[in-house]
This record gives sequence, C-alpha cells and structure tokens, in this order.
Amino acid sequence: MSKTATLEIDGKKHEFPLIVGTENEVAIDIKTLRAVTGGVTTIDPGYKNTGACESAITFLNGEEGILRYRGYAIEDLAEKADFLEVAYLLIFGELPTQDQLDKFNADIKEHSVVDDDIKKIIDAFPKAAHPMGVLSSLTSALTAFNPTSVDVDSEEEMYNTVCKIMGKFPVLVAWTMRKKKGLPLNYGDSSLGYVENILEMMFSKPNEDYKQSEILVNALDKLLILHADHEQNCSTSTVRIVGSAHTGLFASISSGISALWGPLHGGANQAVLEMLEAIKEDGGDTQKFMSKAKDKEDPFRLMGFGHRVYKNFDPRAKIIKVAADEVLADLGVEDPVLDIAKGLASEALSDDYFVKRKLYPNVDFYSGIIYRSMGIPVEMFTVMFALGRLPGWIAQWKEMRARKEPIGRPRQVYIGENHRAFKAVEKR
Repeated sequence: MSKTATLEIDGKKHEFPLIVGTENEVAIDIKTLRAVTGGVTTIDPGYKNTGACESAITFLNGEEGILRYRGYAIEDLAEKADFLEVAYLLIFGELPTQDQLDKFNADIKEHSVVDDDIKKIIDAFPKAAHPMGVLSSLTSALTAFNPTSVDVDSEEEMYNTVCKIMGKFPVLVAWTMRKKKGLPLNYGDSSLGYVENILEMMFSKPNEDYKQSEILVNALDKLLILHADHEQNCSTSTVRIVGSAHTGLFASISSGISALWGPLHGGANQAVLEMLEAIKEDGGDTQKFMSKAKDKEDPFRLMGFGHRVYKNFDPRAKIIKVAADEVLADLGVEDPVLDIAKGLASEALSDDYFVKRKLYPNVDFYSGIIYRSMGIPVEMFTVMFALGRLPGWIAQWKEMRARKEPIGRPRQVYIGENHRAFKAVEKR
C-alpha cells in the first residue's frame, strides 16, 4: 500500500501521509491541508469519515460485529471480569492484579462520600425534573466541592481524581432516582461490592432490609461492562473536545452526560420503552407494528433494532439477551409491555425482512427490558447508561490529556451573505 495519498486541486497535486492503526485501519493525515493548499478544508457533517484522534482504548468493527477494550474481546470481559476490573482496564491500560483491584476498590470507597451540601442542590430540583438534567448538574457541581486543578502529569493526582469520580458518581445516580421516587438519600453500605452497593443505594427502603439478588447483580454488572466505552461516539468525543480546553474531569464528564441525554444517543433505550408503551396502548398487536415498520410510507420506526455502527449484529446484544432472559425468569414479572417486547424480538429474528437487513434487537432493546423489570423508572434508563459509560469517559479524557492533544477547533464552509454595507436603522 502506498504510504501517501495524493489530492489534486486546480491541477496542483498535494501528498499527505497515511496512518495505519494496529488493526489495519487506514487514515489520511490532513493536519497540514490548510497550510499547503492555501486554506482548503474538508467538510464531513457528523464527522462520520473523520478521525479526531488516535486512541488505544477501544476497537470497534461494525461490519464484523467486533468490540474490544484494550484488545480484550467484549465477550470475554462480560463473561470473566467484573465492572471494576473493566473500569481499571479502560482507564489504566491493563487488567489489574488482585492487589491492584483490591486497592482500587478500597480507594473508591474511601472517596465515595459526597459533600452533604449536594443534597441542597438536589432539593432545589422539582420531582418532575428529568434525571439526566439533575445528574449533569450534580456532576458539574462536584467541581465546586473539589476546586483544585489536577496535575495530569502526576500519576498520584490522576489516580485520586479517578477514584473520586468513580466513588461519588454512583451516589449521584442513586440520589437522582431516589429524589424522583421521594425516598430518603443514603450512602449505601461500604462493605458491599461496587455493583451491589449501587443496587443497595438505589432500592433500599428505610423500613426494611434490602435483599441482594445474584441474578440482578450479574445482569447490572454485565450491562455496565457492555456500556463502558464505545469508541468516538457523540458523548465521548464531547468529553474529549471539552477536555481539550484543559477543562477539569468532572466538568468534562458533565458535558458528556448532556450529550448522552439526546434521544439519538443514550436516550435510545428510553425510546424503546416509550415505543412499547405506545404499542400496548394501541392494543398490543405486534404483527401490526412489524408491518408498519416494513412500510416505507409509514412514519413509525421500530426502536431498538439495528445499529448505525454495527452493520451485522451488535455483539453486546447477544450477551445481554441471556441476562435479560435470566432476570425475567428470576423476577417472574408479569408485564404486558415486556410481553410485547419479547414478541417483537421473536418476530424480528424470524422475519425475512428483518433477517435480510440484519435488523436484530440491539443492546438498547434488551437493556430497557432489564431496567424496567428491575423497577427502574424509564426516565432513569439513560442515567444508568451514563453510570456504565463513566470509566470510558474517564479513560478518553485521561488519554487526551496525556497525549497533550491540541484544543479542538473544527472548521466550517461559510454559506452566508457576502460583505454588506451597514445601513442606519431609519434606512432599513
């Protein structure tokens, strides 16, 4: 393969080097494009064909359904590791030894107490406030309670900052839900594991002991692992570009939460349940809506099927479908909405229209089913997504700062008015 790409503009040729990644991904390095061409830029709405960075964190091949964190297959990590191990892997580059994992867990617990004044901020929100708005605000507020800047060249300071956000974020998540439900805010139980304590903080009631379910713990652990990172998506690239201004970790993550809030990104699993509710209200005829989905003239969209990146299948969906079946069997939930979900999934997997187009149920479809069966309000689904994505955002921010990447500054092609003479107001 040629090591350069040639671009010809007005008869003049310009050569640009090719960069080849470790998985043989090829990119044209155009960082000198404007300088050598006298101001020519590229335009790529949505950055679908633009690499904003070089990263060693996550490899994604949508055509073949491959997802790897730091070289490890998502299937192996979901089966053999727990969420804290995966978080450590993403953030620090290697799977932890037992001593490193024990220390990481202990240090996170040490930093898990949130300043009590945060409760005053939560109290100021009405119960009707969307949990993602609350979570974004609370995460940004952490900056006020941790005002010192972090020396990104200090391993100790970076490690302590990571432990702070990993410890405090689940508390903010739990408090966001408890505010919605009118439950008292708590700090859980430091003797519990990371995921077990998340469930304790979210669901415990002041008048009874919370009983852990191994199946629920396992399902949530897997969901968090599957959502932990996904290459340069909307929220992750937001965290990196905000952080490129040397914005602190907490504020950068708050910006990622806001990006994740969008219904085209993290709000997809919420959209799935809203669709299922609408089908139930219409009578619950799944075949009717499958037919509507196949009708190009019908505006109805079948949410939770297919994926804009995975052109074959979503490898995360295969893993979490098993957990979803286990959760539904364990809880014995009788819910017409979940029955509709199972019916849609079954029909899509056997319908030639969907099979030929590889429109399989994706991770958002199954995660919504699990969260609903666990008793998590639909407005909290994207918050749970953010909880899983936290270590990925941290890892991406940390990598960007360590590589000393320049401040993000996209260009544009101006299509507005040319120079116009100013007219005084009485002459307009």
